[in-house]
Amino acid sequence: MTDQRPVKRPPSLLERAADMFGIDPVANAPTIDVSKLPPEPMKKARKANPAEEPVVAAPQPEFAPPVVETAPAVEPAKPAPRMDIARAAPAVVPTRQGTIDRARLAARGMVVPGAPVTGISEEYRIVKRELIRNFAGTAGRPALPRGHRVLIASANPGEGKTFSAVNLALSLAAEADHDVLLIDADIAKPSVLEVLGLDDGPGLMDALADPHFPLGDCLIQTDVPGLKVMPAGMQHMDDTELLASARTEALLAELERGVPGRIIILDSPPVLAASPAAVLAGHVGQLIMVVRADQTLESGLRDAIGLMGGCPHIQLLLNGVKFSPGGRRFGTYYGQGGGA
Repeated sequence: MTDQRPVKRPPSLLERAADMFGIDPVANAPTIDVSKLPPEPMKKARKANPAEEPVVAAPQPEFAPPVVETAPAVEPAKPAPRMDIARAAPAVVPTRQGTIDRARLAARGMVVPGAPVTGISEEYRIVKRELIRNFAGTAGRPALPRGHRVLIASANPGEGKTFSAVNLALSLAAEADHDVLLIDADIAKPSVLEVLGLDDGPGLMDALADPHFPLGDCLIQTDVPGLKVMPAGMQHMDDTELLASARTEALLAELERGVPGRIIILDSPPVLAASPAAVLAGHVGQLIMVVRADQTLESGLRDAIGLMGGCPHIQLLLNGVKFSPGGRRFGTYYGQGGGA
């Protein structure tokens, strides 16, 4: 016997929606009494945060070209104006003036500025040409480092170091391309000012002992345009230590500042008599060791040269020679007159 009971069909989509959302598909009305539902909780208004607000792009025309961001135009940097060396690094200007005693120089048989050429002036012309070649350099000879600083020394007192230092400075001062600074570095027994006939005053040791001492007050501008003189200054018990300090190197650099063609000549103490000589050798590029004919002993000369190893270039200058094996007699040609 067949079961005649109707088969229960699955609910339709509308019927399921009515069960879920309370909608009568036939009447299209809610099956739930909305009035009996509890009210929805009130939401607190949240303060607007500008960072979270959506950014609305401005409307663009339908066929507007794409916007391309470009960097702002940068003007090309203008080259810095070239500064003159003298303006960038001004030279120290002497505040003292002095007139060289030419009669005193002539009486001692030395080079006299502006006077007729003599044998001694010709001899020192040869010496200065060699010094200039050493620090300027030539095709076959490289320039000596710090070769424009020249120390004039001797093994013992009385061998002619100050005589040679002053004559060499006077001869170099006649060069058009160079400016000469003669420094009396013989602190214990200075004599450069006495030879030139200049007044004494502050100088090298004053500038070294007090870094704030006005350096211009330590320099004398002579009546020879190319020659300036720095006296030894006050005596100091720590002269060797001051000369060995970094302050000396800084001082020499300051004296060279703003004067590209400056040559510094230092009159040294006797090497075997005073310790500062060996210290000064480390601040220069050339050393001239004056040897007195018939007076300087070979053993003393060797000892002196051994102490001056701080200078890489040492030359000997024979002083007080009365006879020249080659018959060289400079100066007579200029006094003969007539044609060549």
